[in-house]
Amino acid sequence: MLRIIPGMQTGNPSIALFSVEQVRRLDRMAISDLGVAGAELMRRAATAAFACLQERWPDARSVVVIAGNGNNGGDAFLLASLARQAGMSVTVIALGDRSSGDAATARESWLASGGEVVLATANARIPVADLLVDGLFGTGLSRAPTGPAADLIEQMERFPGPRLALDVPSGLDADRGTAPGIAMHADATISFVGWKRGLFCADGPDYCGAVELATLELPGSLYQRMPADAELLDEHCVEIPGARRRNVNKGNFGHVLVIGGDRSMAGAVRLAGEAALRAGAGLVSVATRAENAVSINAARPEIMVHGVDGPQSIALLLNRASVVALGPGLGQTSWAHALWDGALRAGKPLVLDADGLNLLAAKPQPLPQASVLTPHPGEAARLLGCEVKTIQSDRFSAVRELAARYSAVVVLKGAGSLVADPDGQVSLCPFGNPGMASAGMGDVLTGVLAGLLAQGLGLRDAARIGVVAHALAGDRAAGDCPRGLLASDLFAPLRACLNGASS
Repeated sequence: MLRIIPGMQTGNPSIALFSVEQVRRLDRMAISDLGVAGAELMRRAATAAFACLQERWPDARSVVVIAGNGNNGGDAFLLASLARQAGMSVTVIALGDRSSGDAATARESWLASGGEVVLATANARIPVADLLVDGLFGTGLSRAPTGPAADLIEQMERFPGPRLALDVPSGLDADRGTAPGIAMHADATISFVGWKRGLFCADGPDYCGAVELATLELPGSLYQRMPADAELLDEHCVEIPGARRRNVNKGNFGHVLVIGGDRSMAGAVRLAGEAALRAGAGLVSVATRAENAVSINAARPEIMVHGVDGPQSIALLLNRASVVALGPGLGQTSWAHALWDGALRAGKPLVLDADGLNLLAAKPQPLPQASVLTPHPGEAARLLGCEVKTIQSDRFSAVRELAARYSAVVVLKGAGSLVADPDGQVSLCPFGNPGMASAGMGDVLTGVLAGLLAQGLGLRDAARIGVVAHALAGDRAAGDCPRGLLASDLFAPLRACLNGASS
């Protein structure tokens, strides 16, 4: 769940994703250019965090506050003071015996008001309370925690009640969304000043819980001076520009040709073909093994199925198509390679997935000018000649490198799917659920993207709209029961999403 806490005078940072360094620069600009003292920003952060605490857990009467030595710890000390003033029983556990900068003033204020500080030691244990607040590291850590800090995070992980993280759960890399060592799983995270990229990708969603943004009353003019590193997509992206005229026919909405479906993989092209129709393509043809034709026609008679045995037999189909979806169930046999090579040579707008990507990794060659690649992390690693862990350790860098290397729009699938242009623009989709980690989901996405391209959308718009619609359809289809979700379950909600229906 995403929520934005009001506070902007002008502008809107709700869709801006920043690197940690960019947020630090925004902090410095607020202090140096706007004259907002660092201590005042800290006070605003603590106030927003305590309001979040009260709204989410109104019955909490006791709280344990974990404070680090830096600014995140300063936020925690000020929150502890607010909780104590509200009549709550507050225990503060600090990583060290002193704080730095404005955090030192916050700590002194807590002590001067009669508050006590328990120093974290190997023998210290977090007491029982209604709630825990994590102000240990925030954005200040990008490596695995060690020593007393790691011990403290381990204890925080064992805390039996709900946990609120200030800015970023301790142990999570706020830039990459990875947890290189132990990290705390929060029930909610309140992000200050701007969204950090890592909250929404890789391990981030698992560790952050529900996320909120508090802009700390900073003006929109400040954000206009700091171009975001990436864009956070929202539900409004699925609004396809322009309404359909009534005086139209199927020829107005493009012809998608899906190529793939080697032996035993007819389901992949069938899913991609129906997805293209559900996304609004006027015509869909499938080029596949001849033995697949009967089963696909029986399952979805609206698809035109053609048995093909080589590149010559798809030449006429390629000529008629406006968009090619290449790869679902394609395999890597000589049959597959011949079709793949013929499709690329045709130069038609292309969506390349699955074994279409694996063949490209094995035999790199120029792609049609209008191409969308949809790799999962394993396919991305093969395309870049690296290991999967390298892709997952920095998904933003990986998707940018893929888009630049192949001069294509690239969708890097996974938790927080990313869409990148060759010029480095990146968008992140925060929707989707674990139930979508199942066979055929990628084939459906391929068909959706091809169907949108066939209707005349540009590469970037088709990719952004398609990825969000696919993820939202998955969320609607899963409801509260993601386990057991099937790729074909997405078709009804997908159609609703792309027609602007709310459910």
